[in-house]
Amino acid sequence: MAEHGYTASKMAEQLGITLQTFSSKMRRGIFNSDEMFKMVEILKIDDPVAIFFAKEVSEKDTNTH
Repeated sequence: MAEHGYTASKMAEQLGITLQTFSSKMRRGIFNSDEMFKMVEILKIDDPVAIFFAKEVSEKDTNTH
């Protein structure tokens, strides 16, 4: 967002949600499909899957023993 000059407040406005709601969604990493689509368009995101559906895998998660 910062690279494109968007603050959290400005992005929340673009998405039609409150800053509090936007901040909560950012912390949890949960946005609905309409919000994701708008952010992809606004921020010109080339690979939205890597951003919105990335899963951090810890060593614990990959340990099969």
